[in-house]
Amino acid sequence: MGEQELSGRVALVTGAGRNIGRAMALALAAGGAAVVVNVRANRAEADAVVKEIEAAGGKALAAVADVSDAKAVFAMAEQAANQFGRIDYLINNAALREEKAFEQMSFADWSEVLGVILDGAFHCAKACLPYLKQSGAGAIVNIGGLSAHRGSKHRAHVTTAKLGLVGFTRGLAHDLAPHQITVNLVAPGTIDTTRRTDVAQPAHHLLDSSLTGKRGAPDDVAAMVRFLCGPGARYVTGQTIHVNGGAYLSS
Repeated sequence: MGEQELSGRVALVTGAGRNIGRAMALALAAGGAAVVVNVRANRAEADAVVKEIEAAGGKALAAVADVSDAKAVFAMAEQAANQFGRIDYLINNAALREEKAFEQMSFADWSEVLGVILDGAFHCAKACLPYLKQSGAGAIVNIGGLSAHRGSKHRAHVTTAKLGLVGFTRGLAHDLAPHQITVNLVAPGTIDTTRRTDVAQPAHHLLDSSLTGKRGAPDDVAAMVRFLCGPGARYVTGQTIHVNGGAYLSS
């Protein structure tokens, strides 16, 4: 599996059943980490990623938990620690990316999105913190998004939650530095992913253009996350790192 700079470590990746989450789980496993593959409800997706990791010689565990449910999150962290003995890396990737005009948006719509993205990151960080503190080289990586920094039509709830993760990242970087835990955020641009056939392509994707002239791949984001978890990034914390082919510059 190549260089094993994460050997002996354990990563928990939320929303890891497909697309960027799946790519991050596979990349961390390729680095030598055992991976807890979290999904909200689709156990088959989690099992498929676990099988991919195990087929390549890695270790993985499927964990079904809604990250907006604190009780479920704490149970998942305990399950991970019982299985692998530790948690070194937390990747907060779980998100809802709905589109709805603000006039039609209910408070329930708003709350559901913030509950998964922001409250979910809070619950996961709280549940994993006792184990991250024991790591000696722990890392939290939050997954944001380009639209949070540029704004996006019909996504007031999503952009608010994703930009909130930037503040969460900076605050945790201060609080957790004494425990040798780094906290960073990766903000992907327009990435080629497989989406549900019954949902239209997000409107902002039609407007995004990168300096490279192409969309990114999930592996582009995963490579940055793997780096931020590794020994070469121990002096990097509190940062928002854009992975978008220069799209932020061309806006």
